[in-house]
Amino acid sequence: MQSFIQAVINKYEASPVRLLHILRDTQAKFQHISPEAIEIIAAGLTIPRTQIISVVEFYNFLHLTPRGKYDILISDSITDHMLGKQNLMHYFASQLNVTIGKVRADGLVSLDNTSCTGMCDQGPAGLVNGYALTHLDRPRIDAITQLIEQAIPIQQWPAEFFTVNDNIHQAGLLLQAPITKGEALKARYQRGLTETLTEIDISGLRGRGGAGFKTAMKWRFCSEEAESERYVVCNADEGEPGTFKDRVLLNSYAHQVFEGMTVCASIIGSEQGFLYLRGEYLHLYEKLQAILTERRAAGLLGTNILAQGLNFDIEIRLGLGAYICGEESALIESLEGKCGIPRNRPPYPVSQGYLNKPTVVNNVETFMAAAKITVVGGQWFADVGTEKSDGTKILSISGDCSKPGIYEYPFGTSIRQVLHDCGAHNVFGVQVGGPSGTFISAQELDRVLAFEDLATGGSFIIFNHSRNVLDMVKNFTHFFAHESCGFCTPCRVGTSLLKKQLDKIVEGHGSAGDVAALEALSRLVNNNSHCGLGQTAANPILSTLQRYPELYEKQLKQISYEPGFDLDASLATARRLANRDDAGAHLAQVEED
Repeated sequence: MQSFIQAVINKYEASPVRLLHILRDTQAKFQHISPEAIEIIAAGLTIPRTQIISVVEFYNFLHLTPRGKYDILISDSITDHMLGKQNLMHYFASQLNVTIGKVRADGLVSLDNTSCTGMCDQGPAGLVNGYALTHLDRPRIDAITQLIEQAIPIQQWPAEFFTVNDNIHQAGLLLQAPITKGEALKARYQRGLTETLTEIDISGLRGRGGAGFKTAMKWRFCSEEAESERYVVCNADEGEPGTFKDRVLLNSYAHQVFEGMTVCASIIGSEQGFLYLRGEYLHLYEKLQAILTERRAAGLLGTNILAQGLNFDIEIRLGLGAYICGEESALIESLEGKCGIPRNRPPYPVSQGYLNKPTVVNNVETFMAAAKITVVGGQWFADVGTEKSDGTKILSISGDCSKPGIYEYPFGTSIRQVLHDCGAHNVFGVQVGGPSGTFISAQELDRVLAFEDLATGGSFIIFNHSRNVLDMVKNFTHFFAHESCGFCTPCRVGTSLLKKQLDKIVEGHGSAGDVAALEALSRLVNNNSHCGLGQTAANPILSTLQRYPELYEKQLKQISYEPGFDLDASLATARRLANRDDAGAHLAQVEED
């Protein structure tokens, strides 16, 4: 163990900011991070043991106790549930003779649930030792069971078990005509630095991760910072259930994404970039490393790029299964080898980001679009879309439709058109933007994709009339409670209380007062949480409660109140508490009670 871990530490230059990679490699070898391993890593990096332990406890893919030699995680996303995941999970457990959430007595295999793996268009899906498994069914589970019992290395398993398809069904401005290698960089030097930034400004390109901040403005702010050391970060941690477009873009358009990052580096004056790749996309890691090597060999990365004096390189950092790291400041903390807890803002990353230096953080689709705009100019992009939303949006579509996959649409496209194209019928509603987004009913299908109407990072989950919408709400609420980083009381305690209160109602044990208290608690959590996770955690409850109050009412039990009990006064108190300045302290008291 000593020699192996020391070799890993040397591989990563004994750098504390690469702690996550060191822990990942150690766990891959020993199935967990043991006390002995912690001692060796702490000594090798000259950091406290407690720091390492806190990091291991924070990330879902790290463990202080041994996992199985074959560690299987099955996606618990609502889209997998819709494909029969629950029955398959129990079948898997019976075939492997293992308890869900446990390691088998012989240490050969462990089986557990995990959050969405980004394979919603080809589920039920899961991971084995970090690598994606798609299209799980009973015959495939039988075959996997035999391979495990025979201790066959996963490198020798049938390739079709790990096949991940792009499933691009509709291409628009970006997907139908990718640029050639080096084309954007050559255009940037021919046009000039200031002129290139002007074209990106003309295009109206806004961040495609969901927040929609103007890309040119962010790049300009960063370039104007007095600090000379600057960084470019590509956020590829798309952990929102139902989102998988970045997986496709990195699989088939990685050159263009890396080129967009390099154009950004030339504009802001950066020499180092990072691709923060979500841990569930481990299957893309080696392929992306090979593309970076290819770009270095072609003079498109490294020293003196295209003989123009630009020095810039890109390093891939892998996440370890924490949804919160999709938030840009939490991502930066994770890049630095820490727990992914969101920072207080301001200051913003453009002034104090990675290592407290000016940093641009954009997502995969944004960098890809910026590269194409650099080649063809901004007006080409601005001519498409709406007055306030320029260009196109790439959607990840899953759920009840005949053609799940990737679709690119001009902003302004109606939801009805999207549903027609993907083969969705008998639609009950659509979750736009993932759990943190908005659930719309079948009466709202003429609404449009746009920042001024339905803004989305790309997730688009369809539900037909055979579904119980409360199953979706329960799944999403449990997801947020599990993924809360625990930093602030309104989110840490609030999401847990939301889960318990919703379960009480869904399981038929709630009253009208419980529904009112659920709504009040939802607003308290949304209004008082530290970051975007808590601020949107109650959205599934609030959006469905607004549209389908009768579904909640049907779950209520009939109860009688004691003489003298004032239900209206009790409900008024619950609503008042949601607006208190000391809401966090109140929630802590509620938890204690």
